[in-house]
Amino acid sequence: MDDLVCFPLTNQQNTDIIVVSLWIKQTYTMYKRVKYMMFTDSVDLYAHFAIPRPAGAVGHLQCWIPENLTILGHRRRPAVLILPGGAYEHVSTREAEPVALRFAARGYAAFVLQYSCGPHPFPVALRETAMAMKYIRSLSDRFALRPDRVAAVGFSAGGHLCGTLGMLYDGAEVADIGTSPEIRPDALGLCYPVAVSWGRTHEGSFQNLTLGDDALRSRLSLEKLARPDMPPVFLWHTRQDASVPCRNSLILAQALEEQNVPFALHIYHRGVHGLSVADETSCLAPEVSWDVPGWVEAMLGFFREFDFRIAEGEGTV
Repeated sequence: MDDLVCFPLTNQQNTDIIVVSLWIKQTYTMYKRVKYMMFTDSVDLYAHFAIPRPAGAVGHLQCWIPENLTILGHRRRPAVLILPGGAYEHVSTREAEPVALRFAARGYAAFVLQYSCGPHPFPVALRETAMAMKYIRSLSDRFALRPDRVAAVGFSAGGHLCGTLGMLYDGAEVADIGTSPEIRPDALGLCYPVAVSWGRTHEGSFQNLTLGDDALRSRLSLEKLARPDMPPVFLWHTRQDASVPCRNSLILAQALEEQNVPFALHIYHRGVHGLSVADETSCLAPEVSWDVPGWVEAMLGFFREFDFRIAEGEGTV
């Protein structure tokens, strides 16, 4: 079997494409050589949708889309929007590409949003996530995506942003961007989220998000926004998280239960805040419970319960 070959190309739109030659096993003992292509791009969402950009706002979407359409045949793949953390002050790189590549390796088209942080308060970042969801679904036919299987996964403050997307997708703040089916995620993954705005939480995140508006801060506590028609939720946290205490996930899980929202909750014993994929690709020799790195597979398994998989599907929502 030939060695794996990987080299970059550039198309007319200056979009990087990685072409990988590999062998896949066919029926019985036959092998067929195919090309595996990864489409990567960065999209300015404000420019794409011709929406006025607040001064200094970002709103760039990075894309990692497997292009092995020959292997798919008539099937389509799920997609995921990844929202890194950073206290609404910056967007963490550790919770961006490492996570996107894990999902892409499992057949997802992965997208990372570089959203606007302080001094841009709510709802600037929420509007950018709405644009991102609409854009991802617009790629359905071009890249054989399942527009009705697009998840959103967020970390820390990005987990809060992810939660608001799944709870306020039909709110007045995003009504001019698209319809509810275009904006609403089909599942949520909240990783050590900044969920509640009161008690032991992450003060900096809510200060950056609300600029000290106490009424807005109270409104944006996720347990108050939970609703029966929101997407199913996978939550995980570590008990030793000192930056965003695990009570955030526990209180949110109780609210989800009261609203009869399907959810799974994993509280791991050992591990600091901001673990990302919890191995050496995102942390320096992380000291974590043995099963923390398994959160990715656990989340993918939960999503699969809601039919997140490569399958036959329609091109519209």
